[in-house]
Amino acid sequence: MATYVLFGKYTVEGLKGISAKRSEQAKALIKKHGGELKGGYAMLGGVDLMLIVELPDTGRAMATSAALAKLTGVAFTTSPAVTIEEFDKLAA
Repeated sequence: MATYVLFGKYTVEGLKGISAKRSEQAKALIKKHGGELKGGYAMLGGVDLMLIVELPDTGRAMATSAALAKLTGVAFTTSPAVTIEEFDKLAA
């Protein structure tokens, strides 16, 4: 499994639907795409949400990001992430 960080920005429509139910639907959607939500954070500033998700591959990450945007009304920017230890090996 690969790790992806999804940075989300609320739209006006997305703000209207905030609820624990929608959060559970988002978790289920991630699972449906073969992934697991490892962490989620609401933030202040230029990014409203940050999700840390494990998914099988980049194709699934793209599909999950698009499906979450449709479900939530949140515009996501999705980036692959590696641990510092992995990065050190790659950069050596």
